[in-house]
Parts: sequence; structure tokens; C-alpha cells
Amino acid sequence: MHGFLTWMEEHFMPAAAKVGNQKHLMAIRDAFIAIMPITMVGSISVLLNVFVRDLPNSWWGEGNALTTAMEPLIKINGNVYFGSITILALAFAFALGYQIAKAYHVNPIAGGVIAFSAVVTCMNQSAVFDLALDKVDVSQLAALQGLGVDAIAKEGVVSLSVSEWGYLGSAYTGATGLFTALIVGLVSSMIYVKLMLANITIKMPENVPPAVSQSFAAIIPGCVAIYVFAIVTQCCVAWGGMYPNELIQKWLQAPLMGLSQNMFSAILVSFLVQVLWFFGLHGSNILDPFVLGVYTPALLEDLAYFEEHRTTEGMPYIWTQGSFAAYSQMGGAGVTLGLLIAIFVFSKRKDVREVAKLSAPMGLFNINEPVIFGLPIVLNPIYFIPWLIVPPVCTLVAYLFTAGGLIPPVYVQVPWVMPAGIYAFLGTGGNLMAGLVSLLNLGISFLIWSPFVLLANRMKDAE
Repeated sequence: MHGFLTWMEEHFMPAAAKVGNQKHLMAIRDAFIAIMPITMVGSISVLLNVFVRDLPNSWWGEGNALTTAMEPLIKINGNVYFGSITILALAFAFALGYQIAKAYHVNPIAGGVIAFSAVVTCMNQSAVFDLALDKVDVSQLAALQGLGVDAIAKEGVVSLSVSEWGYLGSAYTGATGLFTALIVGLVSSMIYVKLMLANITIKMPENVPPAVSQSFAAIIPGCVAIYVFAIVTQCCVAWGGMYPNELIQKWLQAPLMGLSQNMFSAILVSFLVQVLWFFGLHGSNILDPFVLGVYTPALLEDLAYFEEHRTTEGMPYIWTQGSFAAYSQMGGAGVTLGLLIAIFVFSKRKDVREVAKLSAPMGLFNINEPVIFGLPIVLNPIYFIPWLIVPPVCTLVAYLFTAGGLIPPVYVQVPWVMPAGIYAFLGTGGNLMAGLVSLLNLGISFLIWSPFVLLANRMKDAE
């Protein structure tokens, strides 16, 4: 064990620390964190409507007294959802451009604006949809087509194919567009940054106010970055018949999201977080660019699906960002809440029990640095095995329950400080079974941690 730990310290930790401090990955992570207020308020609006509209409708039928009385609140929540979840990709593009420019010490506001503009440049500018003509009989379809009307019949209903310029679809501006916002926002921001650092700017006299001078300095880099993606967009449409958003969603986003839904992918992420933490590196922060970049869009797309269909059945993604916190991070990384319970039940070591007493209040709210560094768990061979295996086991259990349809996916963004059970209950829109699965995993973690707490007692006695 000593040789393994030494090898990891010499070879693994420097590489992991370098990845964790990489500018672009840190900017992606910080951009996702920056849009947390609107993802949270959008999730709150959906969760409120679950309790005042969807659950009452399922219990007492459509048009019940509670839902009718709450109609103004339901509409307000709809407005909040439209102003938050529906524009997530645009907000993220600005946040990413801002963070990239900030990392390179150039005008961050201009970086955000340029990334935002470049992302919009890549979007389809027309709304295309089928307008159902309920009062037109299918027998009149040929006559309409003879008049040059672009009409079709589908499932016995005549529809018009309508197209109008000047619209931005929510498929581009919402959660589905996050991948495009990430790629285009990152590249356009770097074009802006590199040109700024190369001093290819409009230079103003020294007596010009700084705000004006900075704005003029960003003109040439901004124009180049935006025109690059305008040209890319035109090439994609002319040669591929699709906008960049659609190409990215089809050839990059869909495969990556599909890969993330594999059970082994979820288990691997849980395992890697634990490995990094064991060596004193903040595993969650290091892996956040991947976890947030892949599993957050999954959560938000499930949220959008629920808002549209009012049901959790048929949600496109099983495992989302909130699934980790709900089922495999109770008390923090390593499910240390189970460890604290095991210490209170079995530990005879005064020093360990003192650390547990001090850590327990924070552990209830998923803050576990006092346990990780105070016990300590970091580089402690006694706790190495349970530390690595508890979250993957919990992930496996919750994944099987979710994939089996016994509990819905976590689709509501919940504050990470929510205690065990409550997080899963709220994150699944008030599903009691999900809360019980979270508590089941807490019990499993207690069973796995307990033998090693007893082992720590024996080692103390031997000393």
C-alpha cells in the first residue's frame, strides 16, 4: 500500500492537479456555476407547479379546487420557467465568454457579449412548424395542393407547413443548445482573446475614458470572431443542409449524452471523484467540467420534458447531475454521513469521536471537509477501500432503481445542501420512493463503513 500511495503522489497527483487548474476547464466549470441562479429558479418554478398543479390533478382530477385557485401562481411559474430554463444556452454562452476573457486578463464583458453573439449567429433564424387545420377535411388536400399550398395529411389531420423568419427556437436557446453554446462560446472567446493579446485592436488616445477605449479595442477581435461563425454557419447550411447547432447535436451531443447514460459511466465518475479526493484533490471541482457539461444538460432536458408532457414517464435521460448528489453523496463525497453514523455507533477512539461530533452538524448538510481532512481520510490506508467503493455501490443501486422505472430520474435542480432523502424527494418532483432509495443507500454506506471503523479501533488498541 505504501508503494502504491507513493507512486500515486509522484505521478497521478501532479497530472490531476494540472488538469484541475487548466484555464479552459476552470472557465467552463465557473460558467456553469454562474448560471446556477437561473437554473435554480427555473427548477423551483417547476417544483412549485408539481405541488400545486400536477400532484393535485393526479389525486383529484383536472379542474380541482386547489389547482383552480392556484392558477395565477401556475402562470407566474410558467413565466419564470420561460425566462430561465428556456434561455440557458444564451446565458451560459455569455458566462463562458466572460470567464475565458477574465482568465486571460482582457475585457470580460466584451468576451461575454462576443460569445453570446457568435452562438446566436449559428442558430436557425426561421420557425418551421406544421399548423393543423382542424376544420379542413382530408378530401380537400388535393385541392389545396393544386392551389400551390404546402399542405400535408398526417393521422387524418390536414396541416400547413409554415416557415417564418425572425425566431429563435427554444431547442437552440435552452438546455438542448448547451453543447453548441459551450463549443462556439469557447472558440469565439479564444479568437477574441488571441487577437486582443496580439494587440490587433483599435487604439484610442489616452485621454479617452477607459470604458470607451476598451469597447473600441474589442471591435476588431469581436468582428473577426463573429464573422468566423457566420461563415461557418453558411458553409454548414450550404454543404450539409443543417445549422451548426443541429450538426453538433446530432454528431457530438447525442453520442456523448448517450455514453453518459451507461451504468458503467455513472459508476466510473463516482469512482474517479473518490480517487482524486483520497489524494487531497477536490475531485468534484476537477471533474465538474465533464459532469456539468454532460449531466447538467441531461437534467435540464428532463426538466423541459416534464414541463412539456407533465409526466416523468419516457424522460430521455436516466442519470443526471442531481442523481449523484441525491444517491451517492449524502453527507458529501464518500457518503461520509454513513461514516459518521458508524463512528457514533462503533468507534471507541476518543479522537475520532471528537472529530465526528464537530463534523456531524455540517455533515447533515453535505459539508464534509472536516471529516476528510480532520479524521483524516486523505491518504489514510484504513479508509481507502470503503472510501473508493461506497459511492459506486450507491450509484449502482440508485441507477438500477431508476432504470427499472421504480423511481423517476432526478430532473429538478435542488440546492446541494439539502439533507439525505429530502434532496432525492425534491429532485424527483416529490417522489417518496426516491427519498427512501436515498436513505437505503445511506444504510448501505453505514454497513460498508462499519467494519473499517471497527478496524480503526483495533489498530488503536495495538498501538
